[in-house]
Amino acid sequence: MARDPERELPCNPVLSAVGLPTLRARRDALPARRFRPRSRRGGALLRLRPRRPDLALTYDWRGDFDNSEVNALHAEAFDHPLLDDDWKRQVREHSLGWVCARDDNELVGFVNVAWDGGIHAFILDTIVTARMGRQGIGTQLVAVAVAETRATGCEWLHVDFDDHLRAFYFDACGFTPTSAGLIAL
Repeated sequence: MARDPERELPCNPVLSAVGLPTLRARRDALPARRFRPRSRRGGALLRLRPRRPDLALTYDWRGDFDNSEVNALHAEAFDHPLLDDDWKRQVREHSLGWVCARDDNELVGFVNVAWDGGIHAFILDTIVTARMGRQGIGTQLVAVAVAETRATGCEWLHVDFDDHLRAFYFDACGFTPTSAGLIAL
């Protein structure tokens, strides 16, 4: 079946290490965008009222961040020592995009959208600082990721998660349960 050229992603064909054609994103062609909090209700986008009116939240698709900011959020969210990972390199090389949530200039949330270079994208590392939890920030991070991923022409957005996050991903974010497999490596 031929692909519809109207649905093609902004990609360049390249050869993989074994010489098979693969796709690689022209990530520079994907624009950075800023969003204010919104919510879907009946298909329409509505402004969310933050639970705390003192919050000045913005959500930036492919937003700028410092590695130290994401490393600190990740260490807090996943309860591990602070690392010195190069998140900028990682998202530049492997991601369709990411969303940064900021309260004024402080990074308070982050989600990464990895992809296969085709029609499948994957939510990874949805993180919100604990002191800002239960404010709808994680839900809005995912909502921006969904909207921007859809706009690229991807057809599927996958997520896997621990059982305690079922209500968040299924109820708050709108994912549906699927059968999937996993091999520990």
